[in-house]
Amino acid sequence: MSKSLTVAVVGATGAVGREMLKTLHERNFPAAEVRAFASARSAGSKVPYGSGELVVQELKEDVFDGIDIAIFSAGGSTSQRFAPHAAHAGCVVVDNSAAWRMDERCPLVVPEVNPQALADHNGIIANPNCSTIQMIVALKPIYDAVGIKRIVVSTYQAVSGTGQKGIEELERQTRDVFNLRDPECKTYPYQIAFNILPHIDVFLDNDYTKEEMKMVNETKKILGDDSVRVTATCARVPVFYGHAESVNVETGKKMTAKECRVLLSQAPGVKVFDNPREKLYPMPLYAAGTDEAFVGRIREDESIENGLNLWIVADNIRKGAALNAVQIAEELVRRDLLGVKDRNVFM
Repeated sequence: MSKSLTVAVVGATGAVGREMLKTLHERNFPAAEVRAFASARSAGSKVPYGSGELVVQELKEDVFDGIDIAIFSAGGSTSQRFAPHAAHAGCVVVDNSAAWRMDERCPLVVPEVNPQALADHNGIIANPNCSTIQMIVALKPIYDAVGIKRIVVSTYQAVSGTGQKGIEELERQTRDVFNLRDPECKTYPYQIAFNILPHIDVFLDNDYTKEEMKMVNETKKILGDDSVRVTATCARVPVFYGHAESVNVETGKKMTAKECRVLLSQAPGVKVFDNPREKLYPMPLYAAGTDEAFVGRIREDESIENGLNLWIVADNIRKGAALNAVQIAEELVRRDLLGVKDRNVFM
């Protein structure tokens, strides 16, 4: 791939935006120019890129002319406002917010799972929720091999999923506890240090949270299969980086734990880390800073005829956000899918 593209990162000053810039450079993305955008208050500041820095430019509706790919990580309202203008300018958007994920005009893509969905893009491509990404990377090989009827998932999600403000809150509250001060709660409704909150995002009318329903709906859309039944419980834990998930699947046909280990050991984006006798299993401590979804504690569910239990851990900022977005951009280049056929789809 020749380095001839102009790429933008929108939300470049945030934790995910910075990781996107880092990932673009580390993976030698074919960009002749990389531009960093953020809100007016961040304009003029600098963010790291490779061995140098980029000056942050103010995000405006008319900045996308001449930009081939824009990777957004600036929140849903920003994406809703600016992504249509980018697509109208002929720039392909890879959006990390929830704004476009369930929009039927937008493919929802995990490159190891459904890259073929990119062929139908209209200028905006959605990056799935971090928890959905790591789960679906591990489950897709099982789905292809024996089918999946039902998924029951419980997540243990790091504070970095809330962004820099979540990281700072855990740091601050931990210091407060050790110094015998009452922790102040700004980001979360309750203390997160030394605690677990069974609450991520807002509660909906069905008493599930928005995060839980994201996992339900996104899984079905990525698989292209509404018959798969999914239920989720999402919790925030006092860990800085790395989401963990306990996943129970009911399969269409029998798959043994050994067969599952062999299958997943050959799956792209997956690293099997599973030897109970040696106390080897995935933990956020191991996953932080890595690209794979780690899978362990693979065992048969003895309560049903065809069932498996898995423990899945991944770095939510990398594979759960930045890496997946950059992989989508790479796939667009590889498949020659840049450019927008109808620039008025979202206008």
